[in-house]
Amino acid sequence: VVKSFLGQSVLRSSWDQVFPTFWQRYLNRCSKHVLTEDTVHREVTPDQKLLSWRLLTTTNRMPRWAERLFPASVAHSGYMLEDSTVDPQNETMTTFTWNIIHARLMVVDERRVYCVNSDNSGWTEIRREAWVSSSLFGVSRTVQEFGLARFKSNVTKTMKGFECILAKLQGEAPSKTLVETAKEAKEKAKETTLAATGRARLCIKKQQQQQQQQKTEVARHGD
Repeated sequence: VVKSFLGQSVLRSSWDQVFPTFWQRYLNRCSKHVLTEDTVHREVTPDQKLLSWRLLTTTNRMPRWAERLFPASVAHSGYMLEDSTVDPQNETMTTFTWNIIHARLMVVDERRVYCVNSDNSGWTEIRREAWVSSSLFGVSRTVQEFGLARFKSNVTKTMKGFECILAKLQGEAPSKTLVETAKEAKEKAKETTLAATGRARLCIKKQQQQQQQQKTEVARHGD
């Protein structure tokens, strides 16, 4: 049994902006799971298509129970091959990625097609298909479910990274990550709390001064 995934995303940038950005999307602060990228092969075919092979190093860790089966240097990182074809005439880019390590444990194959969005020619549509398989006896279903969950998480990171790089290249302010947003909200709440505490102390001090003045006036009238 193979776990599969089918999804679709939209980038609000034109195809001719997206496809050159594809080569620049790593490394960036939003996709920290990719450590390195190296171009292994690149050529332009007679029909003017650009073919590329790249090697990606990722930080994806295995499940804790599986780390005991592999050396530490292998269990904490992974290597993936990316095969891409850019067809500028039809404005499409097709990529295939698959892991070349941990294959004993799990294999994740992904296919993406980048094309012009049918509803808005100024946007780019990404169609994704992925297949997660495992031949590990007795726990293959568990491994596949783990792999599918990890894949979905990485899709979110990849899209966020793409948006960050596009915004940077287009001179826009990239949207913040959830961690950065939460951190800013926490700091703002802290500042608000400190300001409120300061105002409360001033009110208490002022009230004490008023009470002291009242006592002084009462004592003066009593004399």
